[in-house]
Amino acid sequence: MKKQIVIALAFMIGAFSFAQKKELKAVEKAIKGNNFAQAKSLLTQVESLLGAADEKTKGKYYFLKGKALYANGAGNNADFESAIENFDKAGSNYSTQINEVKASMLQNILTKANTALENKDYASSSKGFEHAYKLSPKDTMYLYFAASTAVNGQDFDNALGMYKELKDLGYTGIAQEFYAYNKELEKEELFGSKQLRDISVKAGTHIKPEDRITKSKRSEIVKNIALIYISQDKNEMAIEAMKDARAENPEDLNLLLAEANVHYKMGHMDTFKELMKEATEMNPTDPELQFNLGVLSYESGDKESAKMYYQKAIDLDPNYINAQINMAALILDGEQAIVDEMNNLGTSAADDRKYDELKEKRQQVYKDAIPYLTSALETDPKNLQAAKTLMNIYSAVGDTDNYKATKERVDAIESGN
Repeated sequence: MKKQIVIALAFMIGAFSFAQKKELKAVEKAIKGNNFAQAKSLLTQVESLLGAADEKTKGKYYFLKGKALYANGAGNNADFESAIENFDKAGSNYSTQINEVKASMLQNILTKANTALENKDYASSSKGFEHAYKLSPKDTMYLYFAASTAVNGQDFDNALGMYKELKDLGYTGIAQEFYAYNKELEKEELFGSKQLRDISVKAGTHIKPEDRITKSKRSEIVKNIALIYISQDKNEMAIEAMKDARAENPEDLNLLLAEANVHYKMGHMDTFKELMKEATEMNPTDPELQFNLGVLSYESGDKESAKMYYQKAIDLDPNYINAQINMAALILDGEQAIVDEMNNLGTSAADDRKYDELKEKRQQVYKDAIPYLTSALETDPKNLQAAKTLMNIYSAVGDTDNYKATKERVDAIESGN
C-alpha cells in the first residue's frame, strides 16, 4: 500500500512538472508574439503550481513574468517596478537573458525619463530615473537625478528618502570628464570617454586634450536634506544635517552658506550673522560672495550690513552691475520712511521746519543713489531699469539737463537703438 502511495505521489509531481513546462512554453510563445496580456494570464495559471517547482523552473517563471510585465517598454511604472522585482527573484540560471532585457529596459526608461524632464513632467521623470537606479544600482547618478527631479516637482517626501540614501552611500557625483578642442567647429567638446577623445586627437580632428574633475554634489545633497527638513518643520534635524556635513567638509563655503541660510529661516539671527562673518573671512576677495552676503543680509532685515557687503563687492569689482543696482535700490529704499514722516506732520511752524529738513534728507537719498546708477549704466548702457530710475531721480532733484539727456537714453533703449 505504501509503495502505491509513493508511486502515486511521484506521478502527481511529474504531472505538475509537465504542466508547468507546458504552460511556460505557452508563455514564451505569447511573449514572442507580443501578446503580453495572454502571457500574464498564463503566468497566473502557472503560479498556483509554483510551490512544487524546482529552482530552475521557478527562475524561468520569474524571468518570463518580468518580460511579460515589461512588455517591450509598453508597461506602466507599476509594471516596470514589478518586472525588476521578478528579474531579481529569477536567480542565476537566466542572468544572461535578464541582463540583456535589463539593458533594453534601461535605455527605454532613460529615454522616457529625459523626455519627461524636457516636458517638465517632473513626477514621471523622477520615477523613471528611480527605476533606472533599481535596474543598475552601481549607477548612483540615476538616484541623484531622481531626487533632483522630485524636488523640481515639489515631491519633497520622496526626494528626502533618496537624498538620505545618497548621503548614506557617500555619493559625491565627482567624475572625470574628457575634453578636446574641435579644429573644424573651433570650440571645445566633451567626450563620453577617454578612448573616444584620444582617438579624435590621434585622428587630427581635435587638439588640446584636457582631463577635468567635476565638483562634488555632496554639499547640494546635504543642503537639500536640511531644507526639506525645514519645509517639514523639522528644524533641529536640519541643523544636525548641516553640522554633520560641515564636520566632514570644514572648508566648504557652500555648506557654510547653506547652514547660515537654515539659521536665517529659523530666525536665529545671531548665529546667522556669525556664520556670515565666517564666510567673509574664508574668502574675502570674492565679489560674488560679498554680493550674496549683501542679499542675505537685506533679506534678514540688516540693511547696514547689506550696504557694507554691496560696497565690498563694488570695491572688488567696480563693474559688478548687480551690486551697483542693489546698492542704489537699498539707498532708495530709505525714501519711503521719510515720505511717511512728512505726511504725518501737522501745520505748525515747527512741523514746517521739520518738513523742510525731511525734504532735504529725501533729496540727499536721491543724490546718494545717482553714482551707483551712473556706474551701472556705464557697465551696461542698455540697462533700461537703471536708466529709468536715474531719469526719475534727475526729475525729482530738479536737474533738468541730466533729466533730458537720460530721457533720450531711455527712449533710445526702448526703441532698440
